[in-house]
Amino acid sequence: MGESTAKWDHCLEIAAASDIGLRRANNQDSMTVALANSQETFQKRGHFFMVADGMGAHAAGELASKMATDIVALSYHKLLDHTPPRAVLEAFRDANEQIHSRGQASIDFRGMGTTGTLLVLLPEGALVGNVGDSRTYRLRGERFEQLTFDHSLVWEMRAAGQFPDGKIPSSAPSNIITRSLGPAAAVQPDVEGPFPMQVGDTFLLCSDGLSGQVEDDEMGTILGCLSPIEAVRAMVDLSNLRGGPDNITLIVARVTGPQEAVGGPPLPKRDNEQPNTKPIHAMVWTMLGACALACLGLATMGHFLAAGIAAMGALGAGTIALAQRFGGEESTGFANRPLGKGPYAVCNCVAGNQFASQAAGIVKEVRQAAETGNCKLDWQQVAAFEQHAADAEAKAEYPQAIRERFRAISFIMDELKQDRCNPPT
Repeated sequence: MGESTAKWDHCLEIAAASDIGLRRANNQDSMTVALANSQETFQKRGHFFMVADGMGAHAAGELASKMATDIVALSYHKLLDHTPPRAVLEAFRDANEQIHSRGQASIDFRGMGTTGTLLVLLPEGALVGNVGDSRTYRLRGERFEQLTFDHSLVWEMRAAGQFPDGKIPSSAPSNIITRSLGPAAAVQPDVEGPFPMQVGDTFLLCSDGLSGQVEDDEMGTILGCLSPIEAVRAMVDLSNLRGGPDNITLIVARVTGPQEAVGGPPLPKRDNEQPNTKPIHAMVWTMLGACALACLGLATMGHFLAAGIAAMGALGAGTIALAQRFGGEESTGFANRPLGKGPYAVCNCVAGNQFASQAAGIVKEVRQAAETGNCKLDWQQVAAFEQHAADAEAKAEYPQAIRERFRAISFIMDELKQDRCNPPT
């Protein structure tokens, strides 16, 4: 992935992490990042990202999620005769079939399954696919959107109108998913988009080890204030500070410029872009020419009724020619209307005084826990972060204050992992 990543460093920032959490014996999450290896590949297949959260005893969940990320990515890039949306759909189904077959072949893996959420960044925008309750989000400015629908009992009940007031009771089972890859012989994935993509957009894919512990507005604000690599560290730390009950996996991709590969051909200029045209079948040209000549000849001989019929044939052939040249799907396979109904949840993420104060409270709690455990940390560095945050807050520079406080949190957590004491739980 290194060479492909270098081609896009100037226009795409990527960070990712997969953490076991604090209460799991093994990590059943998997992820993959596959950037286009050329400008031509980007135009046809885009950049591919996927996160999967496995389920099953022994090593079954770990195997299922790994199979999902490997098979879906491979199948998507192999199905070049399919449009991107169709390739995503078929890739999910291929992975489901193989995971199901593997589960049926061994009693140890019987019933194994996994969620899967993917993102493909294409010239037309962001295409997402989903099975289960792992999620894909987009941050644009202060607007944070969940682009995927959770295939969970709670979300299905809400969609069916079971909660008329929109509020989900605390008694509702929140950990039951209604779709996954592997347990059943067939699966119905969601494929949605393209969602518009512009410079500055930040995309987040994550397992429920993150979304179950960190609220949407918190994730969106952290993404808006920190660089992708710092945001990934901050969200993993925050999940673990809140108990870390599950594996935590996330990928962040920030669009920092037009997607033009280093060393690749220049992107076409949109202002002078020609209409999307396609070839016309030779038979249509033959029919059009034959009918036109017949119309002219018959009219010359005075056979006006027959000439009129031939003219109608020429008109029909002409209509077919226009439909073949300009109609139907785009060359990448997107219809005029985007697929799906997303986004499914939206919140505004304001980097203001309230969140800066909340971050200060988290720093205080982590520091107190470390001091109670007699941990030997570089407290001067922590104090420096806190001072920088206080200075920024005094100037109402709240994004900077938030950055400094999460840097302090990540520094303390890193020190705890290296020191002779355990991180706070």
